[in-house]
Amino acid sequence: MKNHTKLTLTERKRIAVWIIEGKSLRECARLLGKHHATVVREIKRNSFKKDLYEPLHAQARADERKRYAWEKGKHPLKNKDVFEYVIKKLRKGWSPEEISGRLRKVDHKGDPHWQICKETIYAFIYSDHPKAKELALWEYLRRKQKKRKKQKGRSVHRHKIPDRVSIHARPSEVDERSEIGHWEGDTVVGLGRNHGIHTEYERVSSLIRFEKMNDLTANSSLLAQKKIFGSLPPNVRKSVTLDNGHEHVKHRKLKEDIGVDTYFADPYSSWQRGGNENANLWIRYYFPKGTDFNTIPEEELRDVEYELNTRPRKRLNYKTPLEVFTSYLVQS
Repeated sequence: MKNHTKLTLTERKRIAVWIIEGKSLRECARLLGKHHATVVREIKRNSFKKDLYEPLHAQARADERKRYAWEKGKHPLKNKDVFEYVIKKLRKGWSPEEISGRLRKVDHKGDPHWQICKETIYAFIYSDHPKAKELALWEYLRRKQKKRKKQKGRSVHRHKIPDRVSIHARPSEVDERSEIGHWEGDTVVGLGRNHGIHTEYERVSSLIRFEKMNDLTANSSLLAQKKIFGSLPPNVRKSVTLDNGHEHVKHRKLKEDIGVDTYFADPYSSWQRGGNENANLWIRYYFPKGTDFNTIPEEELRDVEYELNTRPRKRLNYKTPLEVFTSYLVQS
């Protein structure tokens, strides 16, 4: 079957040259691999005058027709209301799946006017639509990639950690996420690998908290963890599962000082702390590799933390981590 897709500027230039060389429109279509009706329609609709076809003029007319279709024709994101909602949330860093789920299950539950599939949003972001190109919406996605790619993992390293308790010794309620208060912890390294932030992810609510580390020592890691857990009630700070980094060698102090049990994932098994790893990716969205956290104001850190915790999550039925975590605090 011949290709019926729209013509590009390069193809329009080739058509103009072939017409000058005396080739028929059917021959031009064959050389392009298009249906001959595509080329006939192109000449008829985009010629400068009746017998004059100029590729730049033809491209301009085609682009203008697309813009008119945007303004007057079928909306690429269903309707104006949905479009404005989607763009607003994308600019806040929400994923298409989070946007679609929030509309379907929370903000406009059951209203077909507001329902839109995540793939429809992705298709528009990566489309050739003039508005999509103008807005460059892919820049608002977490990975800022022009094309969708498969996620790659990263390795972890084993260090000698005294009194290390394996992840396999955790109580079943931790693995099953059946009770609040079990966390996953890690370090996001800053510029020069001499400082960073300690991050914590709560397994039931997906709440994220983090604090600066002036260096990557065990003392700084312990201080950051105490800041994170110290203000929380005991029933929501029961345990934390860490990687095998050297900054966690003083983990026993968490149990001694504030009653938090510690467990350690297997080496090279970051998937065992998948929630924390994903949280770190989102933090990197705001603070890419090479960020000097010493220059980041505390207020900015707290703003990012709040924004991450007020994003709807699929695993929470599109509620936000803060909504879920707060509901447990109220119950306690």
